Amino acid sequence: MKTHLALALSIPLVLVGAAPAAATATSRRTVAAGETWLVPSTTKLSSLTLAAGGTIAAPAGDVLTLTVNGVEQGSKLTATGATTTAIVPGTYRGDVVVSVTEANDVAFGGLTFPFRQAVFVGPSGVADAKSVRAAVARDGSITSTGEAFNGVYVDGATYALRNPRISLTGNGRSDFVGYGAAIVGNNGARLTVDGADIDNRGAVRTGVVADGGSTVVVKNSRIHTADGVLPAGYVSTVDTSLMEDVPWMLGLSGNARATNLLGNGTKAAYVNSAISSQGWGVLSTDNGQNTQLASINSSVRITGKDGYGSYAIGNATERFLGSSLDVATYAAINRGGSLYYGDSSRAAVSSVNSSLGLGLSASELARLTPRRTTINSDKWGVMWHGAGTVDVSGGTVINTRRATFLDKGQQVGITVDGSKGARLNPADGVLLQMIEDDDPGPQMVDGKLVNTGVYTEPAGTPAKAASFDVTAAHGADAVATFTDIALKGDFYNAIRGSAATGKNLVLTLDGGSLAGRVTSAVSRHRVATITSADYQELGVVTDTPAAAVNNGALVALTGGADWTVTGTSYLTKLTLGAGSAVTAPHGRQLVMTVDGVRVNPRAGGTWSGAIVLAVQ
Repeated sequence: MKTHLALALSIPLVLVGAAPAAATATSRRTVAAGETWLVPSTTKLSSLTLAAGGTIAAPAGDVLTLTVNGVEQGSKLTATGATTTAIVPGTYRGDVVVSVTEANDVAFGGLTFPFRQAVFVGPSGVADAKSVRAAVARDGSITSTGEAFNGVYVDGATYALRNPRISLTGNGRSDFVGYGAAIVGNNGARLTVDGADIDNRGAVRTGVVADGGSTVVVKNSRIHTADGVLPAGYVSTVDTSLMEDVPWMLGLSGNARATNLLGNGTKAAYVNSAISSQGWGVLSTDNGQNTQLASINSSVRITGKDGYGSYAIGNATERFLGSSLDVATYAAINRGGSLYYGDSSRAAVSSVNSSLGLGLSASELARLTPRRTTINSDKWGVMWHGAGTVDVSGGTVINTRRATFLDKGQQVGITVDGSKGARLNPADGVLLQMIEDDDPGPQMVDGKLVNTGVYTEPAGTPAKAASFDVTAAHGADAVATFTDIALKGDFYNAIRGSAATGKNLVLTLDGGSLAGRVTSAVSRHRVATITSADYQELGVVTDTPAAAVNNGALVALTGGADWTVTGTSYLTKLTLGAGSAVTAPHGRQLVMTVDGVRVNPRAGGTWSGAIVLAVQ
C-alpha cells in the first residue's frame, strides 16, 4: 500500500477519483465534404480524415475535443470573436480520440463560453463528464496545440494540484473568464498549486486565472506566457467581451497576460515562484472588486519590450514581499488599488498568510528566507490612471530609467518609509511626475468601442480655475509623504487643470533629506500627436518649472528634514518645522521670495502665495 501511494503521489498531475472514459472501438473514419458526423460518445480511432466542407458535431449540450497521442489539437474558434470551436479539416493518425464531454458553460458579457478542459473538478471531485481524459498524458502532463482549450478547471471545490506540467500553444479567447487558460479556479474554489510548470504561447492564453471569490495559492512554480498572432480581422477594443490584446493607450503592447485575478473578493498568492510574460502584464487584477493579490519571495518578469508587473483596479490590495520585479514599462499600473512593497519578514509573511487564509504551514513559513523587494524598470515605477495608493517600506529598492512615480492626473497617495533602507533611484532624476492623463481613450465606430483614439497636446496657457485654491490641500490632490529617507531627484506638478478645477501636489518630508526640485511646471510631450504607432511616447514629457496656475506645490518639512534646492522651484505653500531647513548646494545662495517679496526661510515658519526658491 505504501508503495502504491508513493507512486500515485509521484504522478505530476494527481487526479483523485477519476476513471477511464468510455470509448467506442473504431479503427478509421473519413468525413467527406458535405457530410456531418454526429459523434454520439467518445470514440477511439487509429486515423481520422476530415475533408474540407465536412463537419464533426457533438450532441446538443456537448462539446468535442480531438486528441492525437495525448495532445489536444485541431480545434479552432469558428470565427474572430466567436466563442465556439470546431475541428479543422485534415488527416490525424496515431492514438486518435474524439472526446464527447458536457460543455462547461460560462457566461460573461452577454456571451456563453462552452469550456473544454482536460480536467474538471467540482465539489465532488474530478467530473469525468466534463473532463477530456485523453488530453492527460501518461506522465500527467497536459499539452494543447489547438485553440481555446483549458488545462484544469476547478469549480467550487477544494483541490490540490501537485507538479502539473501544462503547455498550451495557440490562441485562447478571453482572459476575463480564462477561456483557454492553463489553470482556472472559480466559484469559491480553494485551489493550491504546488510545483507547476506552465508554458503557454498564444493570444489571451493565460497561465492562471482566479475568479468568483476563490482562493488560489501557487507555490514553487514557474509560469510563462508568450504572445500569439491575433486572429484575422480582430480590431483592438476595450470591450471586455471581445478584448484580446492590451489597449495601446496604456503605453503597452502584447496579447497574453501571465495571470488574471477576477470577481469579487477573490484572492491569489504566488509564493517562491517565477512568473513571467512576454508582454501586456504578469500579475493582473481586472473586472472585480475587493480582490487580494500577494507575491512572496517570487520573481515577476516581463521578457519583451513592453509590460507591467501588476495592475490594480476595483479596490484591489496587492502586496509584494521579498519579490523581484524586472519589467519593461511599469512596476504597476494603479486604477483604484492599494499597492504595498516591502520585506518578506517572518512577521509580514505570517500576517498575510493569516489574513488571506493562504494555508501555508509552519514548516513552509520557516523555509521562506526573509528578503527585500527589488524593482527594476526600463521605464517607470508606478503609474496611475485612476485613484490609488502605494506604500513602500523595509529595504525595498526601486530602480527606474524614468520617473519613480507617474501620476496621470489622478488622486494618489504615496507613502515611503526609508527607516529600514528603502531607496528610490530614478535614472532621469524625476521622483514624481504629474501630468494630464494622455490616454486618448477608445472611439465608437459602427457601434463598437475600438482603440483608434489620438492624443493631441493641448495648446496655449490653461484657464485659471477661479475657485481652486493652489495654497490648500484638497481631497483629490496627489499626497506624498517620505519618512527618514535620503532622496535625490525632482518633483514636478505639470497638471494643467481647467476653468473649473485643478490638482495640487502635497508633499511632506518627515526626517531624511532631499536634493532636487519641487515645483509647479509646464510639461510637453516629445511629439504633439500620438497614435497607436507612437504609443511608447505616452507619458514621456519634458518639464519647464513655472508659477502655478491650477497646479500648486505645497511642501512641509518636519522631523528635522533637510531640502537642498538644486534649481528654481515654484511653490504655493512652504512649512518648515523645528529643526528643518531649506538650503542651496554648497557654494551657492538660496533666495526665497513670496509674492515678489524676499523672505528668510527660518525653521518654524509657514508661507503661502507665489513662492519662488531660486539658486544663485
